[in-house]
Amino acid sequence: MCPLWPFHLFFIYGSLLVPLWMLSSSVVSSASDRMSSWLVSFDPVEVLLPMDSTSAVNFSTSLRPEEIDVGVVRVTTSDGSVANTYPADKTYMLKTESISDFKNWSSAFNVTGNFLGYAEMRLQLINNSDNTILKHSNPVNVKVVRNQGVIDQLFTYSVAVLVSVIYINFGCALDWSVFKITMRRPVGPIIGFLCQFLLMPLISFGLGKCLFSGSVPMQLGMLFTGVSPAGGASNIWTYILGGNLSLSITMTTISTFAAFAMMPLWIFTLGQVIFQEGKLGVPYSRIAMFAIALVIPLGIGFLIQKYLPRVTKIMVQILKPFSILLILFIVIFAIITNLYLFELFTWKIFVAGLGLPWLGYFCGWLLAHLFKQPPNDTLAISIETGIQNTGIAIFLLRFSLGQPEADLTTVVPVAVAVMTPIPLLFMYIYQKCAPRWNKKKGEPLSPQNDDKMTSAASGSVTNPYTIGTGSIK
Repeated sequence: MCPLWPFHLFFIYGSLLVPLWMLSSSVVSSASDRMSSWLVSFDPVEVLLPMDSTSAVNFSTSLRPEEIDVGVVRVTTSDGSVANTYPADKTYMLKTESISDFKNWSSAFNVTGNFLGYAEMRLQLINNSDNTILKHSNPVNVKVVRNQGVIDQLFTYSVAVLVSVIYINFGCALDWSVFKITMRRPVGPIIGFLCQFLLMPLISFGLGKCLFSGSVPMQLGMLFTGVSPAGGASNIWTYILGGNLSLSITMTTISTFAAFAMMPLWIFTLGQVIFQEGKLGVPYSRIAMFAIALVIPLGIGFLIQKYLPRVTKIMVQILKPFSILLILFIVIFAIITNLYLFELFTWKIFVAGLGLPWLGYFCGWLLAHLFKQPPNDTLAISIETGIQNTGIAIFLLRFSLGQPEADLTTVVPVAVAVMTPIPLLFMYIYQKCAPRWNKKKGEPLSPQNDDKMTSAASGSVTNPYTIGTGSIK
């Protein structure tokens, strides 16, 4: 007796009937498609629309007499939030239309672009008596893109100028003796390099695969953000939170120049896993410009520190408040110029924006802690790992992808940029409030103690805004 008895009968009948069922379904489906298809000539066949603009689409087709008698033609859209007809729900009563004796009909409709993305416009022939769909046409592909405005250029240029000024201040505040010591024993920079160009690309790749498994552009958005070098904001936050500024600037400089080799390495390995088609361009000129923009202001600040000590003292005194104002300016202005992106925010975008920088902070802190780095160095490494140069990521996406994909995928680095400073801001608030909490518990607190920091070089406590041995704060 068969050991599967009596279930073997189900397997036998199933193996015979399932192929027949699948074959009959495909035949019926193809026959239905042929019956319902409707050849319509559109001009143009693809429409490229800026947001909030309208364009006309001409069309022509042939009709049967019985279709003219009972037919109503309606224009449909696959996504009304992206594009729709103007006026909405455009319909044509065929009896009232001007149709030639050869039953050829030509007309037009208007398409309005509402938001970034893709949509398909079709004609549907409907029986006016019972509202059944008789057939539908081939689609018109609509792309809706965003126009670059003056405010976008103003934001780019103003940030470039302000960041250059603050890097001159960094050059004034940088303790060059500590910089030399750091490069003689580059344990911190090596840890930062491994975190930046080994852990962060793998984390971004994994998050992209988990969160955006069905979207190649979004996965590229995650990967390009993860393989980008450290952002200049890491130096600002390291200074504000009392980390080792010399180590932070050293790591930023190394990661910026290392990006010339490491970004192509990851893009042509993990990037090809995500996107097999097309050529991915690496913006060498963009990275070179960023590296120059980093080194030249530092050099100017060094010359000011060496030859103009009085000016140096003034610039160091305004460094911390200016840094805070710069961060607020970038965050607020970036939100204003990219308000359209917040309409694309979903829970997946939110998790991606949180996950990449916050996992970077944790991994950088953990690796530095395992190698027993000083607290100030550990803080600098953690911040350096978590903060990415999202500007290069956005440029990569816009260079590699067409529109509107480039703008749509920009939501990923923008989400990362928005979520990145949140834990750092809470840490800054805690640093400011903790001494006052301790004072309430009975511990003495002088007005100057709130701003005193520990020197990265000597471990001693120094007053802020003084120039001497140890870090200048």
